[in-house]
Formats: sequence, C-alpha cells, structure tokens
Amino acid sequence: MTVRPGSIAGLPFVNLALPVMDEPDLLPRLLACLSAQSYRRFRLFACVNQPESWHSDPLKKEACRHNAESLDLLRNWHEVETTVIDCSTRGAGWTGKKHGVGYARLTVMEEINKVAQPGELIISLDADTVFSKDFLLSVALTFSRHPSAVALAVPYHHRLVDDDTANRAILRYEIYMRHYFLNMYRIGSPYAFTALGSAMALPVWAYRAIGGMTPKKSGEDFYFLQKLKKFGGVLLWNDETVYPESRFSDRVFFGTGPAMIKGAAGDWSSYPVYPCSLFDDIFETYRLLPDLFHVQQKTKITDFMATVFNETDPCQPLRQNHHDCAHFTRAFHEKFDGLRILQYLKSSVGRHDSTDEENLHDFFQRFYPAHGTELPGIDWNNLSFADSPLWDLEAIRDFLFQKEMEARFTATLR
Repeated sequence: MTVRPGSIAGLPFVNLALPVMDEPDLLPRLLACLSAQSYRRFRLFACVNQPESWHSDPLKKEACRHNAESLDLLRNWHEVETTVIDCSTRGAGWTGKKHGVGYARLTVMEEINKVAQPGELIISLDADTVFSKDFLLSVALTFSRHPSAVALAVPYHHRLVDDDTANRAILRYEIYMRHYFLNMYRIGSPYAFTALGSAMALPVWAYRAIGGMTPKKSGEDFYFLQKLKKFGGVLLWNDETVYPESRFSDRVFFGTGPAMIKGAAGDWSSYPVYPCSLFDDIFETYRLLPDLFHVQQKTKITDFMATVFNETDPCQPLRQNHHDCAHFTRAFHEKFDGLRILQYLKSSVGRHDSTDEENLHDFFQRFYPAHGTELPGIDWNNLSFADSPLWDLEAIRDFLFQKEMEARFTATLR
C-alpha cells in the first residue's frame, strides 16, 4: 500500500475486538500479524471464553488447558496496550443460556465502548484470520475517506489448507456466499453485503447510536451489520483483504465452521445455491415500490410478507406512516430486511427441482456468458460440488471473488 507522507496524521485510533476460544495454534499467528502492522495507533481487547460447565467435562479438559494458555499468551504480549477479559477460568466461564462467540464479541465491544472516544474505530477480528502489515492502516484510511459511514464489510478470502475435505467444503461454502452477494447486488438490495465476524469494522459513534450489539449465540455478525445498515451506509470496499482459515469448527451454531461440518457430511440444505429466479422475484417487487406506495398489488414477495406479518396488505401500515415514496421505500426495506429475504429464499427454494450445480451454471450463463472462455476446462454439464476436481471449484470461487471485488469497488463510486 502506497500512502502519501503526512496522510497518516489525523487517522482514527483503532480498537481491536477479539473473542478467543480453544485456539492455541492460531492465536500466535494473529498476534504476529498485529506485531507487524505499519499503523501503530491501536490497542487490543481480547475475551478468552468458554462455558463454565467445561471445567467438569472430561471431553473439554484439553480445551480448558488451551484457553489457559491463551490467557497467559495475551497477558504477556506487550506489543501494544492489551486488555484481557477472562471468561474462561473456573468461576469466570459462561453460565446459563448466555454463552458463545456472540456474547464474547458483545463483551469485548462493550469493554471498548467504556473507554473509546466517538471518533475511534472498532475492528472485529477472529483468531483464525491473517492479513497484511497494512490492514489496520487501510481500514483507518477507508473511514477517513467516508466519515459518515456506519460500518465496513471487509473483503475476505478463505485460505486453503492441507486437507482436501476441508478445502472442498470451504470452496463450496464460499461459492454459496459469493453467488448470494452477487445476486443481491444485481437486484439492488440494501443488504448486499457479507457478514463475517472476522471482517467487520465500525466507528464507536455508530456503535453507540444503534445501542450496541444484540447478543446471539452465533450469527451475531449478520444481525449486527443488518442493524447498522438500517441506521446508515455500510461500506463494501477496502484496499486490503482478510484471510480466514478454512477449518471445521462447532464453536457456533451456524456460520462457516458448522456449514463445513454439515457440508462435508453431504448436507448443504442450509446453504443452497438459490435459483436466480428467486432473486428476480425480489427485484420485481423492488421495481414496483413506487406503485405499491399508492395501491395494493400482489407479488410473490407481498404474499410472503402477508403470511409472515399476518397482514392482508403488508404495505398498508407503511403507507399510513410514510407520506412520500422515498420514506415508504426505506420503511419497506426495513420491514423486508436481510433476514426476511433469507427466509423467503429458504421457504421458496423447494419449489424448484434444479440442483445447486444447475443453479450456479444458470447464473453464469445469464450474467457471465463468456465464462466458458474465462474458465476454460470446466465441464459445466457434469459439474459436481462433491466430485469435480478441487481446482475447478477453486477457479469458480476465485472468478466469483473477482466479480464480487469489482462490485464492491463500483459500490464506492455510487
């Protein structure tokens, strides 16, 4: 990254929010990345966490030892100011229903909130993620260029490992995620972004304005970014990318790790490659919003909303409360939000008998007709996420990554 002399002056201070659970091999690598950062105006807040019950579970004995090692490592790491929150030693672990990475992320962000100034930044990290020496600088520069932005969904790219089963699973999952993003982007959805706990940043003032993070056992990153989007603009472009590890993990209930575990067992039902026509359904309703502001019309989306909200006309309350089309449109997007979009897609995918591979091929044929030239050698007619060569899946993932990066960059110009 090339930065003009003097341009670093005045950049915001950075607070790093890091949950840690049973990651003794990954944490030193992350700390090495932080030690190498070219931008030094940052401090680290880490929450080492686990359920209290693990101390009485023989199967969790090693995980408890790993968390104790992580506590020692963090407490003896003096590269920058570091606050270590102990939610793992005996008597300090999670009890009851409040546990998991969502509560750890909330705990560490609330600790930052106690001491940070409004103009400072929070960058959410995970211990399995690495990045270049200029990553923190790039995020600080991004927010200095866009001071009114309430969040940044950082570009990401999972690194492959020496495990073909893990690589096949993460490539399949990333293809799902990037196909989803590109379809959301093409229909103009306000929720065209990817939520990863290891790839989020926001100003402290925005954190306070939305009342902080809502704790979830998992999926907290999705709900958090959605909450921020309803408040203001979410940036999609950053000059540097983060690289999470491709690994099986059951530390959360859904997300990358559980998706890989289920997928490796042959179950991708929670992460299908949705038919493009379902996104077209949403786009058709978006296109009709100026008409829906004036009069009731039935579409697949309004029918779905009528069922979900138990309303004959789900747009009628919006018309009553918003007397111009712009405010009506915004209210519609807040009602039919990212969660409702996912619910529509999941409830509707069963109407189609096409396979994930067929849906992906249809997407390429419609929107990237030159894919045969750009991705030579792939047998699209016999494409199989389970059996095709890994290099074919990697080529497809990397192609979608490039198209997503182009879309992210274009979004900054709007």
